[in-house]
Amino acid sequence: MLEFTKRVETIIVYILLGLMILTVAISTVELAIIMYHEFTSPPKYMFGLQDLLEVLGFFLMVLIALELLETIKAYLEHKFHLEVVVIVAMIAIARKIIIIDYKQTSANVLYGMAAVIVALSIGYYLVRKAHGGEDVRLSSPENAPSTGATRGGEDKK
Repeated sequence: MLEFTKRVETIIVYILLGLMILTVAISTVELAIIMYHEFTSPPKYMFGLQDLLEVLGFFLMVLIALELLETIKAYLEHKFHLEVVVIVAMIAIARKIIIIDYKQTSANVLYGMAAVIVALSIGYYLVRKAHGGEDVRLSSPENAPSTGATRGGEDKK
């Protein structure tokens, strides 16, 4: 039964990977169409503030989708990229900050977003520092190398 569950999970992950690839491709084409439309509409080769915010928001959404694609690929390799998860969250909050209507947003929401940015930045720094500045790729428990320690923390002899 466990083997069947793993196979079903793998099939679902491959379906998600295909759908994410399709989503990224369609989003990229749509971004190109939006940019072409904005460049060719009067005044030509100029972006208004709202148009620029729309393009930047859409651009960041494509970047988020690419990072999620990377996360799905890592899942297939039984690796967990902690950095990627934090980066996706940072890009998402940056996108929200770019497209937010500051006239309609309360100060508490802005303070909350600032706290999230600080927390994500500290978390990213700590993850990078804990791994010596290397790319962080944590294996799943079944593929992780033995550390020589048991759950209780004492060394195996």
